[in-house]
Amino acid sequence: MKLLVVEDERKLAEYLRKGLVEEGYVVEVAHNGVDGLHMAVEGHHDLIVLDWMLPGIDGMSMLAALRQSTQTPVLMLTARVAVEDRVRGLKAGADDYLVKPFAFTELVARIETLLKRSTASTTSQEPMQLSLADLQLDLVRRRATRAGQRLDLSAKEFQLLSLLMRKAGEVLSRTEIAEQVWDVNFDHGTNVIDVAVRRLRAKLDTPFDRPLLHTVRGMGYVLEERVP
Repeated sequence: MKLLVVEDERKLAEYLRKGLVEEGYVVEVAHNGVDGLHMAVEGHHDLIVLDWMLPGIDGMSMLAALRQSTQTPVLMLTARVAVEDRVRGLKAGADDYLVKPFAFTELVARIETLLKRSTASTTSQEPMQLSLADLQLDLVRRRATRAGQRLDLSAKEFQLLSLLMRKAGEVLSRTEIAEQVWDVNFDHGTNVIDVAVRRLRAKLDTPFDRPLLHTVRGMGYVLEERVP
């Protein structure tokens, strides 16, 4: 899942970015409304965390512009505490409204709820469960099993496996994986992708008879069932 955080307070923005990355999300950050609107319109995000008071274009103006072209869930994050402000934000098209200061755990819970609601509304386009051979992935409960056995995956491993299953049979380059699973600050010169794939393979394939995750030399990785 990819999130966009639009927050001009840089320390808070970085705090949110780090925390949400640890929760397994890919996170992009904008520090003003102009950049935020451009990134929201040009990119694909599953949810937007939007501050109200922003330089350039304020959050309400950005929300109004967004609602002309997209129904991406928006969680308003603001210091405005008046009931009238909350009502105004919700009527403008915000899907939820969280007042500063806030507990990070509550923010995560609200994000998860909005994402589940969004996933449920698009089930015809986006299945909530994926399967390949004896591998099952539940996107809503964030749970993976193979041959009936639960796979103990970290948040990043689950996200990596989810990407590979969505693209089953398609060779994914390290760059593609980095862009989808890691944030925009990812260092392509590291071996993080290879290490992550190796750890996932140890849980996904090593305990079982037939491997599903394969390396394609010079190209990348592919998840598929191969006949011996």
